[in-house]
Amino acid sequence: MENVRQQIEALRAELNQHNYNYYVLSQPTISDYEFDMKMHELQNLEMAHPELFDPNSPTVRVGSDVTKEFRQVAHRYPMLSLGNTYSEGDVADFYERVRKGLSEDFEIVCELKYDGTSISLTYEDGKLVQAVTRGDGEKGDDVTANVRTIRSIPLSLQGNYPPLFEVRGEILMPWSVFEQLNKEREAQEEALFANPRNAASGTIKLQDSKEVAKRKLDAYLYYLLGEELPNDVHSQNMEAIRSWGFKVSDAMKVCKTLPEIFDFIKYWDVERKKLPVATDGIVLKVNSLRQQQELGFTAKSPRWAIAYKFQAERACTRLNEVTYQVGRTGAVTPVANLEPVLLAGTVVKRASLHNADIINGLDLHVGDMVYVEKGGEIIPKIVGVNTDMRNSSLGEKVEFIKVCPECGTPLVRVEGEAAHYCPNESGCPTLRKGKIEHFVCRKAMNINMGSETVDLLYEKGMLKSSADLYELKHSDLASLERWGDKSASNLVTSIADSVKVPFDRVLFALGIRYVGATVAKKLAAAMGSIEKLEQATFDELVAIDEIGDVIANSVLQFFRKEENRELVARLKAYGLQFQNSEEEQEVKGDALAGLSIIISGTFERHSRDELKQLIEQYGGKNVSSISSKTDYLLAGANIGPAKLEKAQKLNVKFLTESEFEQMIGL
Repeated sequence: MENVRQQIEALRAELNQHNYNYYVLSQPTISDYEFDMKMHELQNLEMAHPELFDPNSPTVRVGSDVTKEFRQVAHRYPMLSLGNTYSEGDVADFYERVRKGLSEDFEIVCELKYDGTSISLTYEDGKLVQAVTRGDGEKGDDVTANVRTIRSIPLSLQGNYPPLFEVRGEILMPWSVFEQLNKEREAQEEALFANPRNAASGTIKLQDSKEVAKRKLDAYLYYLLGEELPNDVHSQNMEAIRSWGFKVSDAMKVCKTLPEIFDFIKYWDVERKKLPVATDGIVLKVNSLRQQQELGFTAKSPRWAIAYKFQAERACTRLNEVTYQVGRTGAVTPVANLEPVLLAGTVVKRASLHNADIINGLDLHVGDMVYVEKGGEIIPKIVGVNTDMRNSSLGEKVEFIKVCPECGTPLVRVEGEAAHYCPNESGCPTLRKGKIEHFVCRKAMNINMGSETVDLLYEKGMLKSSADLYELKHSDLASLERWGDKSASNLVTSIADSVKVPFDRVLFALGIRYVGATVAKKLAAAMGSIEKLEQATFDELVAIDEIGDVIANSVLQFFRKEENRELVARLKAYGLQFQNSEEEQEVKGDALAGLSIIISGTFERHSRDELKQLIEQYGGKNVSSISSKTDYLLAGANIGPAKLEKAQKLNVKFLTESEFEQMIGL
């Protein structure tokens, strides 16, 4: 019995961790299939040993995606998950259970199972009033401001709709947007999203709704709830909400027999690959709402619906060798070079192995037959090794390299990080060229030159750092092989135009590790100039909205290096913008003169950095901690409880966003 108890407790702990990875971090470490198999194993053990029941077991609760940054809202109707199946036999069993449970004719509606993040939308008098994530099934996060940016979700309805209702659906990131987002993240050497589901989940929880809008999310709605529904039939309700302005899938079929259901599944297992958004299965629902009520629910899911999950497409092929790529920031990525194999409609020759931990976990050897899947059906990844096919001709074990493949410098691994880095920023050719390529990219200085031009000018000795760009001469460029007067003129003009690029983009262009375009904007808005940023302390940096310890330390380390300070000095001399514009620094009044103000929470009309800028422009002082000298707490939603308690204890006055706007005359 003790062994069984330990096995159950180990499974519960493991599943709780996977729930956290999936719903809170949006970074799952195992496949849905593996998770479901572990869940089934735990369910079977608990059924066999009811004396070991635990009300907090993963089998009796829905995984939580509730975060601390958003206000939590209770669902009017529990938002449960569906039971998952992976075989036609399981579908037939579900169909038989429904038949026995009803003892009358019934219809099954087959719908595509979209692979995104679940959302519940509440409408009153035809207006969107609230959007809440699934959360733990009983309560979720209020993400209304972010959902309002999704163009496929109507803000106002048309037609004849009930005065109050709830509609549920899936928020999705289209494949095209997902691919572009990952390309941009890869260029900045940020962690790639594994699939559009993770990307959609991460996006809907961003604090900046403007950034959410840029991600171009989509949504399909699939269920209607309320007291005054137009029909007692689910499929008819879906047609009704379509007429009100909701996006409802055309791939919905009412089936009366099991063969019809199987035909639908087989058809979409192939055709779904042509869709603009990700799908991972088929949802089967009893069509009659009356019959749904009669069948009822288990503790975790409805008895009247089930999800059939498609198996991820997998191939087995030979690992020929592992090579290593050095990125712009020095991160070294291992790449598996494979015997070409057809997978999900494309020929796969290479797959990322990510880092040393992944290699060690797979116990890879050159010559191994490896299983390859496409994560989210787009990113090839090795998911396992067929050890049964190993033989005496097996090659050596794959060991992560110790030195940079470009310059021979010993690699370093920062504590708490998975990647190895080449630290030779000033001497490694790949790092030096990578920094220049980043500097000239569209989001940075937007200079019209590609990697081939950077390589050419670097090899010719004309370009060793980003500052050298501003010393390039038309005559030198025009004399290059396959260049001419026009090509030289275009590049010189593009470089000259780049001096007009605003401070935040120049800061991004410097290539400070962890300082992406969004972080650069926040740093520029908060500090105002490169001089203030160079002199900033750790405490001053972490006081800036969304700037944590890692980013702060990276900024400090960048400016400690003499070569970086020299680079900035040279770029200043060439006229680049290293402070905010006069308009951004403009003093607009003295309404807040002499007042110390602290900001906490999230706001509807302004970002926290915008509010900080307004405080300074109207004569006030931003403070990072509450004291008896603090005049006001500018309070948004979700204030930290410790900060709230301290403000109340010290009798600090509270300001709402509207009251603040009135004070400065906005």
